[in-house]
Amino acid sequence: MPRQEQLAAAQAVDLAGSIDYAPGSVVSKTLVDKKVGTLTLFSFDAGQGLSEHSAPFDALVQVLDGEVEIIIGGKPVRATAGQIVRMPANVPHALRGIKPFKMLLTMIRSE
Repeated sequence: MPRQEQLAAAQAVDLAGSIDYAPGSVVSKTLVDKKVGTLTLFSFDAGQGLSEHSAPFDALVQVLDGEVEIIIGGKPVRATAGQIVRMPANVPHALRGIKPFKMLLTMIRSE
C-alpha cells in the first residue's frame, strides 16, 4: 500500500522532486486519497511498468520526467515530460518505462 503524504496548503510543490527513482523498481507515494479521487506519484526505472489491468474510473497520467509507453485498449501511446494521457474507465491499460520516468496519476472516482 503506498504511503500517503500530506500536501501543504497554499504552497508550491515540486512533484518530480517529491519522489526518487529506485534501481529496478517502481516507487509510489499517495498524495491524496478521497472518496471522489486520488493523486499518486510514481517513479519507474527503465523497463519497469504495470501489467495490463482496468479500473472502473477514468484516470489521467501526467508525465513529470522521462518517457513511458502506455497501451490503452491495445493501442500504444508514448508520452514524455509535460504530456498528459487519459485512460478511460473500463478499458484495459498497461504501461512500461522506455526511460526512467515519473508520473502523477489522477484517478477520478465520481462523475
